[in-house]
Amino acid sequence: MALETLSPEWEFDRLDDGSQKIHAEVQLKNYGKFLEEYASQLKRIEDALDDSVGDVWDFSLDPIALKLLPYEQSSLLELIKTENKVLNKVITVYAALCCEIKKLKYEAETKFYNGLLFYGEGATDSSMVEGDCQIQMGRFVSFLQELSCFVTRCYEVVVNVVHQLAVLYTSNKNAPKIIETSGVHFQAMYEHLGELLTVLITLDEIIDNHATLKDHWTMYKRLLKSVHHNLSKFGIQEDKLKPFEKLLLKLECQLLDGMIFQACIEQQFDSINGGVSVSKSSTFAEEFAHTLRTAFANVETKLGEPSEIDQRDKYVGICGLFVLHFQIFRTVDKKFYKSLLDVCKKVPAITLTANIIWFADNFLIQKIPAAAKLLDKKSIHTIKTQRENFLQQKAQSLTKDMQSYYVFVSSWMTKMESILSKEQRMDKFAEDLSNRCIVFIQGFLYAYSLSTIIKTTMNLHMSMQKPMTKTSVKALCRLVELLKAIEHMFYRRSMVVADSVTHISQHLQYQALHSISVAKKRVISDKKYSEQRLDVLSALVLAENALNGPSTKQRRLIVSLALSVGTQMKTFKDEELLPLQLVLKKLDLISELTERVRAQCDCCFLYWHRAVFPIYLDDVYENAVDSARLHYMFSALRDCVPAMMHARHLESYEVLLECYDKEIMEVLNEHLLDKLCKEIEKDLRLSVHTHLKLDDRNPFRVGMKDLAHFFFLNPIRFFNRFIDIKAHVTHYLDKTFYNLTTVALHDWATYSEMRNLATQRYGLSMTEAHLPSQTLEQGLDVLEIMRNIHVFVSRYLYNLNNQIFIERTSNNKHLNTINIRHVANSIRTHGTGIMNTTVNFTYQFLRKKFYIFSQFMYDEHIKSRLIKDIRFFREVKDQNDHKYPFERADKFNRGIRKLGITPDGQSYLDQFRQLISQIGNAMGYVRMIRSGGLHCCSSAIRFVPDLEDIVNFEELVKEEGLSEETQKAARQLDSVLSDLTRNFAEGTEYFKMLVDVFAPEFRSPKNMHLRNFYIIVPPLTLNFVEHSISCKEKLNKKNKSGAAFTDDGFAMGVAYILKLLDQYQEFDSLHWFQSVREKYVKEIRAVAKQQNVQSINQDEKLLQTMNLTHKRLEVCLQEFELLYFSLSSARIFFRADKTAAEENQEKKEREEESVKASNGDLSNSTSADPVVK
Repeated sequence: MALETLSPEWEFDRLDDGSQKIHAEVQLKNYGKFLEEYASQLKRIEDALDDSVGDVWDFSLDPIALKLLPYEQSSLLELIKTENKVLNKVITVYAALCCEIKKLKYEAETKFYNGLLFYGEGATDSSMVEGDCQIQMGRFVSFLQELSCFVTRCYEVVVNVVHQLAVLYTSNKNAPKIIETSGVHFQAMYEHLGELLTVLITLDEIIDNHATLKDHWTMYKRLLKSVHHNLSKFGIQEDKLKPFEKLLLKLECQLLDGMIFQACIEQQFDSINGGVSVSKSSTFAEEFAHTLRTAFANVETKLGEPSEIDQRDKYVGICGLFVLHFQIFRTVDKKFYKSLLDVCKKVPAITLTANIIWFADNFLIQKIPAAAKLLDKKSIHTIKTQRENFLQQKAQSLTKDMQSYYVFVSSWMTKMESILSKEQRMDKFAEDLSNRCIVFIQGFLYAYSLSTIIKTTMNLHMSMQKPMTKTSVKALCRLVELLKAIEHMFYRRSMVVADSVTHISQHLQYQALHSISVAKKRVISDKKYSEQRLDVLSALVLAENALNGPSTKQRRLIVSLALSVGTQMKTFKDEELLPLQLVLKKLDLISELTERVRAQCDCCFLYWHRAVFPIYLDDVYENAVDSARLHYMFSALRDCVPAMMHARHLESYEVLLECYDKEIMEVLNEHLLDKLCKEIEKDLRLSVHTHLKLDDRNPFRVGMKDLAHFFFLNPIRFFNRFIDIKAHVTHYLDKTFYNLTTVALHDWATYSEMRNLATQRYGLSMTEAHLPSQTLEQGLDVLEIMRNIHVFVSRYLYNLNNQIFIERTSNNKHLNTINIRHVANSIRTHGTGIMNTTVNFTYQFLRKKFYIFSQFMYDEHIKSRLIKDIRFFREVKDQNDHKYPFERADKFNRGIRKLGITPDGQSYLDQFRQLISQIGNAMGYVRMIRSGGLHCCSSAIRFVPDLEDIVNFEELVKEEGLSEETQKAARQLDSVLSDLTRNFAEGTEYFKMLVDVFAPEFRSPKNMHLRNFYIIVPPLTLNFVEHSISCKEKLNKKNKSGAAFTDDGFAMGVAYILKLLDQYQEFDSLHWFQSVREKYVKEIRAVAKQQNVQSINQDEKLLQTMNLTHKRLEVCLQEFELLYFSLSSARIFFRADKTAAEENQEKKEREEESVKASNGDLSNSTSADPVVK
């Protein structure tokens, strides 16, 4: 509580106990520690990123850029402080006006020029709907209103500048002099005023050249007229429409009639109420004219020279000032007027902004017609012809210029690299800085010259509507690249440039300060006192103060204004003044180096000349070696993006950006990427198909274009994406190869080869297509086959040994195959239930086929022949060693053709053979289903650790006392596992089922005609062998229709039917295959014997015939052997070792045994019963 009694006025500071100092020291220590830690942290980061962070900055990747413009927060009032209050006021007023003009100029260049220039862009004529023009203008009216306010503000500033100058240079003897102005020339004021007039001239030129803007304006006015007549329809009140129409009228008069500049100079400069009198002031008129002449003398010497910096822009300002001078004072210096016009011979046209070109002669003749009359028409005409001559000469010398600039810029870049990578030595620091300064300025001068050549040439061609040659376009595009190369060079070395710029500007400031201090000493040493001398001294002090600080625009402006006062009375000697002016010019340049370089290298004007882009791309494509230059061109095309953001006639500027982006990308695709993709693809195709002897590809004859250079390019940045040429081409090839492989699977190897070649030759990392080389993993679906089994068995051929079906014929260049894996996949997809369904379908199919089979066997012609053959065999079997004679079978085979043949030349026996093959194919399919099922089961059961000992999950879950749901799941798992193991262990005997179902019917007495089947097998085998040989021979022919290398369905079918009829023994009793073997062996021996005889006689023709006969016999024997092996294999499936009677006997015995076993079990259980009790 005692604290409250202390008086509030008590101040602790009175008693200095040193605590504050201690605190300060502690804080300072902490701060020092923090800085050390922070520095070491930054060092660690730098070391970690050492490889990726270098001194070189990438233009397209860097998220950060350095801004080198010097900046401070001091206002003009704070900077302009001297003892001389009057001088302070004068300098402050002029500096403030100059700053205002700079701001207005900046606003015009960024906002208003671009808003006007881009009006009407972003919408093609085809996409424009009726009413779009009016909508665009409707959106644009607010912008025009802003422009109107801006122009009005410019007018006010112009009047103010003229008044401020007129007051200083007054002719009124009675009026008090503000400062002595006899030797004072505020050159900077006139320069700034000239800049502001240039802005107004530019606005006039933009609007004057903008036909779209004027057309839309007229349409908009018409729309307003129709609104006027239908107010209710548009829901607008009349009292609102009238003021709006007035506003539009005002805007039209002020802006759209091309009178912006004219209205400015025609203002009332003399104050009405006895204020400032401008037009009557002869002193001001003289000062104005003198300053103009001085400025012009400075500009004229530099125009068109390599050291030109911004003289052209100043020349436009001087012309504007000259017209203003004429307008105020109504006098014309004819000599000066003529020398202004003479400049046109040296500089035929000046680009004001983007694609707006300005002709000084037209301007001067139009604005000062009185003086123009004094000129002879010939000299005016000469200027126009000289302009055309200039353009022609430029077109001829462009390539030469381009080559020389190529050398200049390349050597400058080398110099820049070497000077910036050198370590700075402290003993030669000043010299090093001077060298750097010279190199930097040289780079800027090259940029200025290049920019001027490109803009003037392109815009002149456009303005005079003279077409450019392709050579000129290519040369200009090369110059654009050089321009961007200079900008990139400055950017890449941003770090070192930033470091150097501050040192150079300090060095230049020091030199300037030294010159001023020498002059100041001279003034102080002169003891004569006068107000003028005081002004000079104050001005020099002010200049010194301004130079002692960052080299900001404001400080440099103050220095130039102060020196306008400070250089009177011969303060400086001539040999001192020129170096000082040079130093200050350098200081201007170096302080704004990056900004000026950016402004000169800005290629926004290319938007208006984007028609050259396709020609440029064609050139790049033709000369692929230096394809890296694409980066520069895209960087140039990107320059107009910031400008486009000021477009106001669309819903959003993004619509315009999108439109531009789309247009450039379409051109890039059409003229480079698509061509490149097609050429690469063509090259790969021709390289892979060299064996086809296509075009002449000898590089010595047809030339060679190495397109691989495009793939070493870094991705090109454009808008918010990167264009990766390598990725684009890779994607195109991947897509093409994949799509074409899907269409023609047999071409997979060719495309695979092309992929490898693309990787080897062009370094493209291609994606493997993973398309089938032989089979599709899923293959034909089992359900699909099941539904169309009649089609399947006729279209596919069975191979018994490999368990595989092969398509008989196909329209494609490949044949489909179906094997066990495909069936297993289908079963896994649909579940094992489909296996039984499939067998049921097969059973239905077999019923239909057996009906046809029975009909054939029942046919009188067939039956009678078979009965005859059986009778014949019984009669002759003892003589033939129980072998069925080959000749008899052959006779049957040939004789059956007499019964008639089908249109495609097939006999009844051929058709019967096909029927049996189809039955066999169906059985083969059933066999494959079973194998597929086992395959599927085995792949599912492989996760069970031990098939002999499978634990019961339900019991385990119950023991653990888990929930009912878990028990249910365990029960389910148990049943699945038991199913799997049962299926895996047994597998259903489908063949046995299909034999059991048909056998009783086949063996019944009512189908006695089927019992003759075994005797038709020999002629059938003969028929089959003939067919098989003809199919295999077709494999080597060009037309492969009907070619085949396997048809085991026949053997399968014969074995199955013999089993159903229980006729294996009857067929074996024919000893048919032995008979065939003996017959062929006998014939082969006879032919061999004859061959020996003929070789002695040396009859070559006969010998050839013998060889062919021998070969044919061997082939026939081989085919019969193969058929015999296939039939023997097929018989194993149907237990051919047992007859039906034996099988029945075996079945009875098995049943009896099972009954005994069950009885035994019962007796055992009853005897054991008491024991249990």
